[in-house]
Amino acid sequence: MRCPFCGFEETQVKDSRPTEDGTAIRRRRACPDCGARFTTFERIQLREMTVLKSGDKREPFDRDKITRSMQVALRKRPVAAEHIDRAVNSIVRQIETEGEAEVTTKHIGEFVMQSLIQLDMVGFIRYASVYQDFDKPEDFQQFVKEISKLKVTKDKAE
Repeated sequence: MRCPFCGFEETQVKDSRPTEDGTAIRRRRACPDCGARFTTFERIQLREMTVLKSGDKREPFDRDKITRSMQVALRKRPVAAEHIDRAVNSIVRQIETEGEAEVTTKHIGEFVMQSLIQLDMVGFIRYASVYQDFDKPEDFQQFVKEISKLKVTKDKAE
């Protein structure tokens, strides 16, 4: 593995251990050339997937984009990083087990929204505002009313 700081080709693994949920291996590495230390993660990838974007554009699937979008939606919210990571792992597993080589951004967005509604309602609304392309305050108001109805129905069922 190449050092991200100096580009030296031969870094050394100092420590390896599974992540909490067992879906990846965390490796602490050190560069013998510049002395920098960094962490890498090794994950299982069942198949190569392509994301079909609007306008029929295609690009390789990147789990980090899901992570970043969830982190943005949950910024300054009381949700631990490991909860986000578990949610992303679950989303990726769901997508992979469907067995399709191509997945649409809309489909990914739906999985993200399902996860966010369970993690944090404010984060869910933030994500939905971008995902559903709200243009004006009334869009927010209508969406929050719909969510409130769902929440009331869910609370009554429990």
